[in-house]
Amino acid sequence: MERLIRTPEEMRALGAVLAAVCPPGALVRLEGDLGTGKTTLVRGFLAALGHEGPVRSPTYTLIESYETGARRVHHLDLYRLNDPEELEFLGIRDLLDGEAVCLVEWPERGTGVLPEATLAVHLRHAGPARRAHLRAGGAEGGACLEALAGRPLPGVPGDS
Repeated sequence: MERLIRTPEEMRALGAVLAAVCPPGALVRLEGDLGTGKTTLVRGFLAALGHEGPVRSPTYTLIESYETGARRVHHLDLYRLNDPEELEFLGIRDLLDGEAVCLVEWPERGTGVLPEATLAVHLRHAGPARRAHLRAGGAEGGACLEALAGRPLPGVPGDS
């Protein structure tokens, strides 16, 4: 599934619809170059779950965790990892507890340690816009994509 994302507001709206369809325990890979909107998508995801505070990029902290009324969400940025095994020192097994949703930027840095993702969102530049390509990992991810199919982005006129 692919969507054209024209503005940061639309990227947050994509995050909101992902929040609506991601089950507890989902692992979502957020792939793409610097500046493609990965953290902006996470902001929309968290806002849709009721988070009202700031959402910081975990570039330096590696993990930012959020408790919302709906669920627990861990936002990871693996850009600064030197070795995938460092995820063990960060407590990855505790984060992947089957209840919390994990949104992982630069997931390729965790290859061999991270399990298969429920969903992967690959963002790329498309002129001033972005292209978001979503793919499923397993049956649970397939169900998420089915739920997303044809679902409009909230607040985006004419999206379908």
